[in-house]
Amino acid sequence: MLKDILAISGQSGLFRFISQSRNGIIVEHLETKQRTNAYASAKISSLEDISIFTDEGDMPLKDVFKAMAEHLGDKEPLSHKASANELKNFMGEVLPTYDRDRVYVSDIKKMVQWYAILKKLDMLNFDEPEEESSEEEDNKSDE
Repeated sequence: MLKDILAISGQSGLFRFISQSRNGIIVEHLETKQRTNAYASAKISSLEDISIFTDEGDMPLKDVFKAMAEHLGDKEPLSHKASANELKNFMGEVLPTYDRDRVYVSDIKKMVQWYAILKKLDMLNFDEPEEESSEEEDNKSDE
């Protein structure tokens, strides 16, 4: 789901990986569909590789988004421009075990903004066929 979705430091919004280029990678902005070159010197992170600190350890961003989806249902997500207290309270409701000392308001803003973008573009798909096939294999071995 999130493997080809990228966050680029210094750029707003999210991007989709398109292909390699000589000086970096070619990406497409998810909302504007504008393609650009992201240079190798830019800090580029795949959303799949991002996780947040919780009391039990690190939680992948995908699981945070899933918790947000379960918490919000069909309601619109909180604006990333909400006050710091509103953002902290929202995160506490969605994920009560998040580490309040190591997860900053700026991190929560990014997660809320990214969630809103992905929800608007209907890109929040939590079904994972690879896990289903491994579960099927486990069930077969139990029989």
